[in-house]
Amino acid sequence: MPNETRGDRGWMRHAIGLARLCPHSDTAFAVGAVLVGADGVEIEHGWSRETDAKVHAEESALNKLAADDPRLSHATLYSTLEPCSQRASQDRLPCTDRILAAGIRRVVIAWREPATFVDNCIGVEKLREHGVEVVELADLADEAMSMNRHLRL
Repeated sequence: MPNETRGDRGWMRHAIGLARLCPHSDTAFAVGAVLVGADGVEIEHGWSRETDAKVHAEESALNKLAADDPRLSHATLYSTLEPCSQRASQDRLPCTDRILAAGIRRVVIAWREPATFVDNCIGVEKLREHGVEVVELADLADEAMSMNRHLRL
């Protein structure tokens, strides 16, 4: 089982705070994401619908960096929700594909994506199949879901 590290809870709480910044939607989750370098310093962050109506939190954070940013291969991505394995927006890569392309080797989530919008999200499984360490902080799931209670969870 992947191990939680000392700073994981603090960074996840930061991501949860970012999720609270998301514009309201009845058709998408409010999600926050934070990229943290090996030195324990925030590299970048993002939230759902930060830059446009379709942008996901992980996508928003990664869009602010060069695709070949060398810090990414040693970074941890904190996302309040499991990264998507497929998108309703067919013109955009799923977040799991973006994470793999960026070379991120560690992802920490609070809750798994329910079948509200996409049946059978396999983001965690896909990341693990490609050697990414995925840590689930399930005891923070209620807090991470709190801004999504208006949706069918």
